[in-house]
Amino acid sequence: MIRLLWVLLCIAPQAYAASYEAAQGEVLRIPVPIQGNALTVHTLGKTWPIFEKNGQKIAWIAIHLKTKPGTYPIQWSSDHTSPPYQHTTDTIQVVKGDFRVSHITVEKKMASFDKAALERIRADHAAIQQAYQTPTSIQNTWPAMIMPTKGVISTPFAAQRYVNGKPRSPHSGLDIAAPTGTPVKAPLAGEVVLVADMFLNGLLVVIGHGDGIHSIYAHLHKTFVKQGDILKQGDVFAEVGTTGRSTGPHLHWGVQFHGNKINPLSML
Repeated sequence: MIRLLWVLLCIAPQAYAASYEAAQGEVLRIPVPIQGNALTVHTLGKTWPIFEKNGQKIAWIAIHLKTKPGTYPIQWSSDHTSPPYQHTTDTIQVVKGDFRVSHITVEKKMASFDKAALERIRADHAAIQQAYQTPTSIQNTWPAMIMPTKGVISTPFAAQRYVNGKPRSPHSGLDIAAPTGTPVKAPLAGEVVLVADMFLNGLLVVIGHGDGIHSIYAHLHKTFVKQGDILKQGDVFAEVGTTGRSTGPHLHWGVQFHGNKINPLSML
């Protein structure tokens, strides 16, 4: 009997880890492969939220724009104190994104900054980073976004920009060209955590959506909100404009997920 059990164990099917592929800047939605209480998923140095839809628990994992291509483990686990405790490890294969290269030519004064301007830019950047750290009481049961405005995508996410022939940082969001005054809607319920007029970004709004998700909107013509306001998905909170360093009316829309710069279209 013991020998028979040993033989059955030897020929039992082997469990294989699942492997998922995503490009830089994408969001993965992965069905949780284990059961139990207090389910957690950890990968890329962070613990990610798990949402439920149609009775299925789904983990949302964001791949930072600057994550190096390679293979990364996904560690799943449930509460040790509440049986049946389970854990397993899958993998993510991160591949290089296929990003556009764009060249623009602007007046010299639009591409260079004096000492005072640089100090203002640094202060603006610090204010945005602080807004990204602002906690909110918002909870979205399924954080799928809608487009914030109607228009044409003029500069895609992560486009490598050359301004007057000199390389700049990859584009951290999505530019949507539209006439001045075009309504801008909240793509997801959230709390306004920053409204400011900035040197480069012009009139700007940052919204916190909970679960480490924030969105940013720049070059606005008008805003209709203040810090602390609560928005429902679809609420109009601003108008498209061309404030700040802008060559024409458009909305710059960016999304960060647990500090990861991602393609906003991955959240739709």
